[in-house]
Amino acid sequence: MPTYTVTVSTGSQWFAGTDDYIYITLVGTEGCSERTLLDKALYNDFERGAVDSYDVRVGEDLGEIVFVKIEKNKYWVQDDWYCRYITVKTPSGDYVEFPCFRWLVDDKEVVLRDGRAHLPQDDKTIHSTHEWQPGFPMSIDANRHKDLPRDIQFDTEKGVDFVLNYSKAIENLFVNQFMHMFQSSWSDFADFEKIFVRIKNTISEYVMQHWKEDFMFGYQFLNGCNPVMIQKCTKLPDKFPVTHEMVSVSLERELTLEQEIEAGNVYIVDYEVLDGISPNSTDPCTLQYLTAPMCLLYKTTQNKILPIAIQLGQTPGEDNPIFLPTDGQYDWLLAKIWVRSADFQYHQNITHLLRTHLMTEVFAIAMYRQLSAVHPVYKLLIPHIRFTIAINTKAREQLICECGIFDKANATGGGGHIQLIQKAVKSLTFRSLCFPEIIQARGVDNKEELPTYFYRDDGYRVWEATKSFVSDVVHIYYASDETVQEDEEIQAFIKDACSFGICPVQNFPKSLKTRKELIEYLTAVVFTASSQHAAINFGQYDWYSWIPNAPSTMRRPPPNKKGLANVNLIIESLPDRGRSSWHLGAVWALSQYQEGELYLGMYPDEHFIEKPVKAAMERFRIQLTEISSSIKKRNDGKKLPYYNMSPDKIPNSVAT
Repeated sequence: MPTYTVTVSTGSQWFAGTDDYIYITLVGTEGCSERTLLDKALYNDFERGAVDSYDVRVGEDLGEIVFVKIEKNKYWVQDDWYCRYITVKTPSGDYVEFPCFRWLVDDKEVVLRDGRAHLPQDDKTIHSTHEWQPGFPMSIDANRHKDLPRDIQFDTEKGVDFVLNYSKAIENLFVNQFMHMFQSSWSDFADFEKIFVRIKNTISEYVMQHWKEDFMFGYQFLNGCNPVMIQKCTKLPDKFPVTHEMVSVSLERELTLEQEIEAGNVYIVDYEVLDGISPNSTDPCTLQYLTAPMCLLYKTTQNKILPIAIQLGQTPGEDNPIFLPTDGQYDWLLAKIWVRSADFQYHQNITHLLRTHLMTEVFAIAMYRQLSAVHPVYKLLIPHIRFTIAINTKAREQLICECGIFDKANATGGGGHIQLIQKAVKSLTFRSLCFPEIIQARGVDNKEELPTYFYRDDGYRVWEATKSFVSDVVHIYYASDETVQEDEEIQAFIKDACSFGICPVQNFPKSLKTRKELIEYLTAVVFTASSQHAAINFGQYDWYSWIPNAPSTMRRPPPNKKGLANVNLIIESLPDRGRSSWHLGAVWALSQYQEGELYLGMYPDEHFIEKPVKAAMERFRIQLTEISSSIKKRNDGKKLPYYNMSPDKIPNSVAT
């Protein structure tokens, strides 16, 4: 009687094991086995992290095993089980692997195909979507994390409870003592150090010491939390009428402003998208303000980027002066603070929430709906969308919802964040997710012109390594461009993301015709979910913990004249004690890595079993290690190290 040895691997995460009854049926080309209970007498099967083996006896040879059917039946109470994989050893000694890597809940039946990737369309997992807010990218149709399918939930919900994490942060940072004085202002800048006592890292302390200086202000446009705004100024916009006479004292090359622009030494940052956004009005006792500033930046002969002119609104006029470094000390400082506050709003809502979190969810849902688990692109993408739908659902449940945490401290809370994302979606394009193209479009791709733009330099290298890996995988499974065109699943995936995921946006491809197009598309998805998110998320504690450097809200209107600013006005404009505390707790919590984080190139769940793909993964890891080593070497001895694009600090997916 032929005997097949079945090996079952249970996940190692919390509560992965089960006491339920597990049955298996082997299906081969020549027949199938009886439904067999996997059970060892006097042995506790399917414990967390266990690998258990069982013998399944059949009446005749089953031929080539093509799939296995797993059934879980309740023993006593509901007891979910996370199965990593099942391996079947045939009587001839061959091994066939069946990846699972999913939760089985309730009385569940799952059919597993063997681990070899296939292109033909297979059974789909349908995930329904809805529009959380009008004009938003589509999101999963679930109001709460616990309503999600078990497969896409976090292993433990406690780890992503925003309320719990923020409260823990506030407690750990010793800022509870200020919560009873929620609406009271700080006394002076030094007073902010009272909630800075537990923050000890190289960058945040350096920011605290140098935040007033122009070089620090300019440096953050290159390597801070939001290094995506700076662009070369090729012509001054009419709405920003800066003259040579205004800035001549700041220019170093004996050229006019126009000549400096022609020489490529002038850059601009424009927050026009913030114009008209409603400021937070959830607290009637505290007025909050937003503005849409513009800032002109100058590259010195020492390659420093310094601000030389700031206008706090989009319409020039007597009540909207252009602030200059030659103005009074506090006029200039307050103007820079307003720019930093606008940058904070843009970063949190557009760079972070929209362009990494929400866009990755669009791709994740399209993947689940249109690609079967045996499709090579599914196998490629699944590590890079891990927990993204879960973290976004949790954010909609606690963070950005009405009366959520976002409303407590941010000037765009209370609905302004909804308006801002609705506005930003209209100008979103697929090309803007392609790292090299967006760098070139902003005119900041020349390393000689901006030699200290580390975000750009590291990003280029990680993008190319990612693209090389994706290219290897695509060429393994797609022999020609025609293969891409004939792949119904991949075309449905692309169409789903465009037509259903981001309906208002017309600038996303609806189909792909070549392997080159597929490689670029998948590279953009992986890069957005991993590297881009890491670059703009995990530095928040570094750059935003010193509150005057990144005010989450402003409590006085922007100055409409020069000569009004003094220390008292600035302190009264900055967030009060309570909002500062919430802000600090927020940036601390958002900057933490997940427990058991998987970093770029780490693929412990072996969805691919083919040797050529595993070889491609190894080449990818070697490239990433080399990049990490060179970044570490560059950072040695630097007072302002840049490591947010270092692969060893880039999680695979958007999960924070």
